[in-house]
Amino acid sequence: MDEIAREYPLIECNLTKLGHNAREIVSRCAARGISVTGVIKGFNGDPRVAAVFRDCGVDGLATSRTEQIAACRAAGIPGPYMLVRIPMPGEAADVVSLADSTLASEMPTVRLLDAECARQNKRLGILLMADLGDLREGFWDKGELVEAAAETEALSNVDLLGVGVNLGCYGAVVPTPENLGALAEVARSVEARIGRSLALVSGGATTSLPLVLDGTMPARINHLRVGEGILQGKDLSDLFGLDMSFLHLDVFTIKAEVLEVKRKPSRPVGRIFVDAYGYTPEFPERGVRRRALAGIGKLDFAYCDMLKPREKGISVLGASSDHLILDAEDYPGELKPGDVLEFDARYAAALFATGSRYVRFVCTR
Repeated sequence: MDEIAREYPLIECNLTKLGHNAREIVSRCAARGISVTGVIKGFNGDPRVAAVFRDCGVDGLATSRTEQIAACRAAGIPGPYMLVRIPMPGEAADVVSLADSTLASEMPTVRLLDAECARQNKRLGILLMADLGDLREGFWDKGELVEAAAETEALSNVDLLGVGVNLGCYGAVVPTPENLGALAEVARSVEARIGRSLALVSGGATTSLPLVLDGTMPARINHLRVGEGILQGKDLSDLFGLDMSFLHLDVFTIKAEVLEVKRKPSRPVGRIFVDAYGYTPEFPERGVRRRALAGIGKLDFAYCDMLKPREKGISVLGASSDHLILDAEDYPGELKPGDVLEFDARYAAALFATGSRYVRFVCTR
């Protein structure tokens, strides 16, 4: 609580702990015959952090934003690089010039990429996506996917790498042996159609790691796209109930400076309507309590429930755009303006904080 001379708010990434986590996840996947592409978007593609991913055994790097690939290439971080958002047609030139492979689910876009590859005299790998229920990107009709694979195979300037799926990011669908087994069946159908084996059968992202850890991943799955599971093992512990004690769960630390400490009622006084975001919050009656404001807000981390104070006796009540409101009634020590509080950050909070221009991003070892 004595560190008040630095510029706040900040988010701190411990690169030594991150490297340990990356090696652990890569080794456990490798033991199941699964390669890992490290997804760097969870820290907004910062080259300092991406370099640790690349040094710790991932087969390549992936992100959803071509700008992040450009920044990492400019910093000399070796690829290969995979684009894990299906491309916008308007960014075809950037995708071909910057990425080595991309997810895809629309044949007009694949044809556009093929033509752009010809113009740039480059090749681009294509991972065709199947939608197995999460209802984000991907072919819903698996027969259509098989025919798209056959067409992609016949194109002159792109290479069909394999098939993949995303589960959990939108529809909250849990990866299971059954739905990933369905992806393996799609891969077999594609292979029968094109007459060769696929290099990649990409079984999703961090939410698929539980199947690796408990030994239930279908054997045909040989690739995962993992970011959160390396950065935030705490999410797998808290949300999936997994024993993640082999990982550091505190790679990221958010620090914010206290602005105000006062005793106030626990419920607003007056007619309650909506807050700054159009919601009507609920305020349980707990009497007059010690409260604190910290200089960080939803603009920086988006989700209050993704922050957990490390100091005992402090809890998050809510936030506005620029203020974090805390209950400090049970904090055993003195709390005053200028004190610095530390928070564990779940994936979404770290994602927003590392991308905020108002939050310093500090790397330590």
